[in-house]
Amino acid sequence: MANDGSTGSTGSTGPTATAAKATDGTTTGSGDIARSLELLWGTGDRPSRGPKPGLTLDRIVTAAIAVADAEGLAAVSMRRLSTELGTGTMSLYRYVPGKAELLDLMLDRVLGEPLSAEPDRPAADHPVPEDWRVAINAMATTYLDNLRSHPWLLKINQARTVLGPSALRGLELSLAALRSMGLRDPELIGVIITVNSFVEGLARTQGDAAEAVAQTGLSDEEFWDSQRPYLERAMLSGAYPMMAGMSEDTFSADFDHFAFGLERLIAGFEVLVAERKAAGSADG
Repeated sequence: MANDGSTGSTGSTGPTATAAKATDGTTTGSGDIARSLELLWGTGDRPSRGPKPGLTLDRIVTAAIAVADAEGLAAVSMRRLSTELGTGTMSLYRYVPGKAELLDLMLDRVLGEPLSAEPDRPAADHPVPEDWRVAINAMATTYLDNLRSHPWLLKINQARTVLGPSALRGLELSLAALRSMGLRDPELIGVIITVNSFVEGLARTQGDAAEAVAQTGLSDEEFWDSQRPYLERAMLSGAYPMMAGMSEDTFSADFDHFAFGLERLIAGFEVLVAERKAAGSADG
């Protein structure tokens, strides 16, 4: 049986064994991919004996997300979850092979939270904004809220995500909402990547700032106040004329960098869409 944070049996060989040695529990798709897909899409065999009554895969994933939200992804282990759920660790392994596969399930669950109001409604029947600008704004805002609710999302490597129903449904709805842009398919994916990368960058900056406060015990004000005498001398030296001439509200917390950046992204996409429409009209 696999130990915490590993996948497969200790004596196995092949891709699964390699993944078990390579993963630290923070990379999606690093476990038994076939097993993750079975669990995500509901095609895996259900445990027939042994588990504590009332224990389900859904409860395990819910508990794992709660622990990660409260204490970070490193706190999630099969042993910790067995304590949270009041069951034996071996019982959990009858539902999920290990932390790597569990991470795949956790990711798909949180990606589906914005869609959870109507989880069984087909993506094709889901209403989408007629204006792609509204859709991009909604995508960015929803993703930022999700990252703030689950900071551990920024700590995992999603380069090889095992796609479950929630992830595919979210992508389907995003593409449907952006179709009116009139861009080529690779460009539509590029729009999603660009928006998500902007949101992740901003969320990571905000998350790092909060983590710095927690680790050092110094507030942002206390941290910058400690540097004030040195910065004031530097500004008076004349060596930094651009910075010395900036207004007092330059670094104000009241400035909404998210809204500013998102508006600029949308404005840039508008130029591209207008160019494509003009070119289409000319060809017509």
